[in-house]
Amino acid sequence: MADKHRISFEPVDIEMEVGEDEKILDAAFRQGIHLMHGCREGQCSACKSYVLDGEIQMERYSTFACNDAEVEEGYVLLCRAHAFSDCTIELLNFDEEELLNSAPLQDVRTEVVEIVEHTHDIVGLKLKPVEPAALEFKPGQYAELTIPGTEEKRSFSMATTPSTTDHVEFVIKKYPGGKFSSLLESGIEAGHPIDLRGPYGNFTLKKGHVLPLVLLAGGAGMAPVLALLRHLSETGDTRRIRFYYGARTPADLFYLDEIRALGERLADFGFVVALSESGDGGDALDVTAAAGMVTDVVEAREPELHRSEVYLCGPPPMVDAALELAARQGVPDDQVFYDKFTTSVNDD
Repeated sequence: MADKHRISFEPVDIEMEVGEDEKILDAAFRQGIHLMHGCREGQCSACKSYVLDGEIQMERYSTFACNDAEVEEGYVLLCRAHAFSDCTIELLNFDEEELLNSAPLQDVRTEVVEIVEHTHDIVGLKLKPVEPAALEFKPGQYAELTIPGTEEKRSFSMATTPSTTDHVEFVIKKYPGGKFSSLLESGIEAGHPIDLRGPYGNFTLKKGHVLPLVLLAGGAGMAPVLALLRHLSETGDTRRIRFYYGARTPADLFYLDEIRALGERLADFGFVVALSESGDGGDALDVTAAAGMVTDVVEAREPELHRSEVYLCGPPPMVDAALELAARQGVPDDQVFYDKFTTSVNDD
């Protein structure tokens, strides 16, 4: 059995145990400590921290996330780090509200309930938790699914809220030649088992926050935003909420009826689709449509973006463009929320 050590986190005064054979971030998840994270693959720097004391070694990581000079100074990526002594680590990026207020990491055996073709390249997947019979999570988080017959995993956001107890819903983009994509087309069906691990992610609504919400999504980024909208509707949130969804053409739109129904139960809700290739067809779908990229539409319609909390999820180019927009508009970093796995994980 691997030796175990104590990790002390500053400046939050939290301690935990970690085995030499597990990464520090995974050990934190296991014990219900919700450290900031993104890709969990050493690519994004969301979990970058500073070692004040102790011996730590890292598995392979990207020098774009933590360069050689930073490593020499004592910086470390917790998703790649193993402790070989008791350590004191300074967290550089943390949310005190979330640290001890999140569900611990869970391994759940599920079975497929339903596979739904939403568009030509977007599929809905519903899974029923079997053992244990429920998954504890917050709306907007994501989970890892193990590709049946392999040890490979893919990360997907959940579209459901905890109030839906009989299944967990995912919205998945199909990639040509993708391993998970090919199984969705022919390989898995109702009743088949899939192993799930989660929850992960920081794409969650923050307690006590009152700023207006601007939600941006594209493609399968619909999933966590839909989860937020479902939760906002369930709780009767009264804030101004605007949802902008980017697609190529009207044929790439889905969930329109539910979004309209959710909006009717919210005090101040607006939904706009941005069509990058064809601005026509919105009237026929009874939806407000604008031609152009979703970030351009948001910029034109949200002159007070810096006075809002911005949640965004979608293809990497959209995420990057939205972050640039938020920076130009002066949105503080602590008012922008997204999960960086969207920029690093693909179904290849």
